[in-house]
Amino acid sequence: MHPGGGESSAAGGFWHRLWLCVRHRWADEADTRKAVDAAMLERLRERVAASETRHTGEIRIYVEAGLPLSYLWRHLRERSPVQALARERATAMFGHLRVWDTEHNNGVLIYLLLAEHEIELVADRGLNALVSAAQWQEMVRHMGSAFAQGRFEDGLTQALAEVSVPLVRHFPAQSTPNPNDLPDTPVLG
Repeated sequence: MHPGGGESSAAGGFWHRLWLCVRHRWADEADTRKAVDAAMLERLRERVAASETRHTGEIRIYVEAGLPLSYLWRHLRERSPVQALARERATAMFGHLRVWDTEHNNGVLIYLLLAEHEIELVADRGLNALVSAAQWQEMVRHMGSAFAQGRFEDGLTQALAEVSVPLVRHFPAQSTPNPNDLPDTPVLG
């Protein structure tokens, strides 16, 4: 509310959306690297590699500070909800990082948007057909508190553990070594 009195909800909504856009644009790769430093990046890489020895799936982690400008314009002009835009961005990164490019269609992207402490899990059709939407939402709910408290390594480790469970159950490791189709190192955007 402004000091001069009330404001219409439409105007308040606009100022809120504008502030959100500024917050996202203010955040940059330096913020991502501060949240996920080189040592943490290496520990996460090791955890992804260890997980992938237990199943035939591929897991990628993508962390970015804020949404790109094109997404923010849609939030500002079209009032697209940020959560929907984060999901759309995660789906786009799933394709960009070629997480879909696995033999059994069992790749998973763990996406973290720092500006919103928003996490998205995007799974390829082979795994997604075996895990219900409610199960995916439960996994995200478990991780939420760590991210809300800024404990990104704990949250990403939790995400990796949660995602590994259905992969091990439905796509267990074979007697022959699983080829590493995708890099294990998390990507920072």
